[in-house]
Formats: sequence, C-alpha cells, structure tokens
Amino acid sequence: MRVEVYFNLHKKTFSVRSCRTGRVMVHTDEVHIENPEFVVHQSGRNRVLSEGRKNVHAFVRGDATFFRYTNRPMLDTLTYNPYKYVSFVDKKTEEPVYKASRAWLTVTDKIPTIQAEGVQYD
Repeated sequence: MRVEVYFNLHKKTFSVRSCRTGRVMVHTDEVHIENPEFVVHQSGRNRVLSEGRKNVHAFVRGDATFFRYTNRPMLDTLTYNPYKYVSFVDKKTEEPVYKASRAWLTVTDKIPTIQAEGVQYD
C-alpha cells in the first residue's frame, strides 16, 4: 500500500497516511517502507522558517510493509531539520538523500530514527 509517513510531533509517533485518500490510517512506532522517496515541500518549509511553527511538509513516501527485520545490514541513518537542511540528509555526511531501496522508521523513547539501505545521493 502506497503511503506517506511523517513524525507526529503531538503524539510522538509516526503517522501513516494513505496516498490514495490522504487520510491517516494508523499511528505506529515502527514501519518499513519499500522504495522510499524522501520528500520535502519547500513551501511548507518556508512557512516553518517564516512563522517559527512546524507543519507537516516532510515525509517518507513509499510502499508500507509493516514488518520487523531484526538482522538489518549496515544502514545509513537519515535526518531532516527544516532550520538546517532543504532535504533529508545522511546524518554523518549531511549529503542530500532523495531515494533508497528500503527504509526503517522507528521511534524509541519518543525519538524518531530513519535508517535506509540502498541510499541514492544526488
């Protein structure tokens, strides 16, 4: 199922929104995405910068599979901060990231983590 996943700042978990309907289907602390795209709407980011209030403008879009995979290979950790970056970036190198082959989104102690394999830098 094609979805968009974003970190919900009020609930401190991920909201999973259907691409077809635009409605939030579930809130979860763990989701696996196949063929993820890391999307940032610049108009929403600009509103964050001008108003100083966050809004939903960045998310991971792809096919949700909702499964646990405990023996993950070495993965790249990604991050996004509207005050520092215009896109999602590799946490270590700060290179922009737009796509990957898979992504695992997890929340631990109310802190989100995005890890990906097959990251495409461009």
